[in-house]
Amino acid sequence: MSAIEAVYIFDEHNNLLLSHTYTGRPPPPLVLLPLYLQHAAPRPSVLYFPSLHPSTVLYSIVQDNLLFLSPSSGTDTEPLLILEFLHRVADALEEFLGSPLLASKIASNYDIVAQILAEVADAGIVCHGEANALRDVVETGPGVLNNLLGKVGLPGSTAVPGLQGGGPMVMSGSGGGIQRTVSGLSALQPAQTAQGSAIPWRRNNVKHTSNELYVDIVETLSVTLAPSGRLLSAFAYGSIAFTSKVSGVPDLLLSLSTGGKGAGVGNRGDQLRAVMERTVFHPCVRLGRWKSEGVMSFVPPDGRFALCGYEVDLLGPEAPLTAGKSTYGSLGLPAGVEITIGLGSSGNEFEVRLTQPTTSGGGASIATASLQSNLSGGSGIGSRLSANKPGIGTGDSKAPSLDKLTMRVPLPAAVRNVTELRPSKGEAHWSPADGSVEWKVAAKDFGPLGAVLRCTIQGPLAADGENAGAVLNGMTATTYDYTDDEPASAYQTLDGQEKQSNGIATPVSREAKVEKSRELMPTSATLSFGVKGWLASGLRVESLLLDNKKSRGLGPEVKPYKGVKYLTVSREGIELRC
Repeated sequence: MSAIEAVYIFDEHNNLLLSHTYTGRPPPPLVLLPLYLQHAAPRPSVLYFPSLHPSTVLYSIVQDNLLFLSPSSGTDTEPLLILEFLHRVADALEEFLGSPLLASKIASNYDIVAQILAEVADAGIVCHGEANALRDVVETGPGVLNNLLGKVGLPGSTAVPGLQGGGPMVMSGSGGGIQRTVSGLSALQPAQTAQGSAIPWRRNNVKHTSNELYVDIVETLSVTLAPSGRLLSAFAYGSIAFTSKVSGVPDLLLSLSTGGKGAGVGNRGDQLRAVMERTVFHPCVRLGRWKSEGVMSFVPPDGRFALCGYEVDLLGPEAPLTAGKSTYGSLGLPAGVEITIGLGSSGNEFEVRLTQPTTSGGGASIATASLQSNLSGGSGIGSRLSANKPGIGTGDSKAPSLDKLTMRVPLPAAVRNVTELRPSKGEAHWSPADGSVEWKVAAKDFGPLGAVLRCTIQGPLAADGENAGAVLNGMTATTYDYTDDEPASAYQTLDGQEKQSNGIATPVSREAKVEKSRELMPTSATLSFGVKGWLASGLRVESLLLDNKKSRGLGPEVKPYKGVKYLTVSREGIELRC
């Protein structure tokens, strides 16, 4: 059976925050960190170090700039188990310390961190996997550290090295019961004696003064376009985040609709599965109901959690046949991208255009048409629906809200500078560090006419040898060794001229200059934006029902407040290939 040997946590400056050993004698953290940093970023999640004795596999994740490491010297270790364990530890720390997870929070809450790490695994065997259920066994509050120190015969005000003063916390655990060593002090088992919840992912005795249920559906786009604007691929990666603030043990039923997609493919469940591919669910979801009826029946954890993840092919089931034939406007997205290169008299200018895509019928796209009436400040976030209705209904798709558009244009390494940036709207700047132009346009400025950015670029300075005589930025860069009596024909020629063998300068055609500047032109561009109140896949929340008969601890008069939000985002997910 796979066992967790140790967990090491480092801050953003690679300083050790915490070291917890579960079993065996794993390599110390200060030995593993240099080996890990030897690999160039982005570093893989699994690294093998045969130079160590015994040879060691190192598993790692990064969350909120904190580095989590776990070494393993076993030969039968399951990699996914250890990686998932590290993610669960990070989630548990966020559950108790808040998000984002900061080094200062861990340093000031070592007592809570010690309990969490001791409870999630015993002698390396994973015990608690759900952060929500740890609420039943982990004590919090100002008196926790005093109770811990009191049980080992120390006054609560005594300063303990590792707990105060900024040093890393070193802990160890062994089988047969949980033991913790905090800088040499042995602590007893946690004072919490509760047996834990009967539902692994939900803590006991949940009570809320106001009962509320919220559904947040977020889709991240990944779209690739050909220079002509034809779609090469289009995917939406979605997640359903659920927030439950309901007392007792509620039993819920969430129904989705496809917005007409997948019609004619069997029943509701078949239609949803045809649209929502590669679905993953929280353990609380009853898979039988999903497979047979296409609904999500579940008892939720308390608080916010990830209910479901999925993938949608926006080109449809016939994607292999329509790829390269469908247009960008058919997706209904709010903005499109066009690039024109080789402009200007010297061919060293290019133009980036933000447009509002149109459908095959010539009208505005679905998202664009509904955005026009709301770009001036409508909320468009979604629907907050009356608690006295049996379900939720659809969101307010008539008033979506477009967030700031950001265009990024990577340039070849040969580009020395961008001398002119002329945006018709918004702000643009050239970043020499990453070799790209970034252009930001506010949603209120993005009208039916779109926006245009024109840039003038400079190439590298010509060198001697094979590059001498090359035309860069429309000017020959030939250099000469000459004396005072050199004839005028020895000087380099100006823009638009080319030196022939007889020493007479002749004009250089524009086509030749455009061709020589081609290697300086951008080959791609990416677009980022966000649209609140709309989903690219067309999925909607149809209803969210509370089953009072199956629920426990709720009276028939309890009617939770229900709400839903929709959000589609592109984080450089719209890519145009030139």
